Amino acid sequence: MSVDTPRRIVLLRHAKADWPQTSDHERPLAERGRTDAPVAGRRLADTGIGFDLALCSTAVRTRETWKLAVHELPERPKTVYEDRLYEASLGELLAVVNETPETVDNLLLIGHNPGMHALADALSGASEGDALARMNRTGFPTSAFAVVSFNGSWKSVEHGMAGTLVEFWTPHD
Repeated sequence: MSVDTPRRIVLLRHAKADWPQTSDHERPLAERGRTDAPVAGRRLADTGIGFDLALCSTAVRTRETWKLAVHELPERPKTVYEDRLYEASLGELLAVVNETPETVDNLLLIGHNPGMHALADALSGASEGDALARMNRTGFPTSAFAVVSFNGSWKSVEHGMAGTLVEFWTPHD
């Protein structure tokens, strides 16, 4: 792959979770989350992006979000459940992204805030339309996703890179 290889990374925050008497990792989706996750999946399908790989946090709410969203995609990508995405810092998320095989052009991460927002912001040197302003104004609510495009290798992904936030979607759009 050349340094000019066009790539996309899509960052999907899990859907709304419930707050039962359980550990944070084991929290399931709330009713609203079970409604919003398939909507997010349909909207992901509408982007026309064919995902080569999906990396999903092992938390119950992210796995449930992905299970509901993936059924809306025309093709199910290879999915890897990644422990390091749970409560990941920006640095940890960048490390996971840097390990992405160069055969992958379109990567989907299903994770948590504040990491999803921090990563989208860190990778977005530019924005199409008002996507970056909207993301910074609204935060990164549950079931939201950001699409960042860039040219280069996965190993070159770093904070402050010149990626472009091409889309930011929330279930309230």
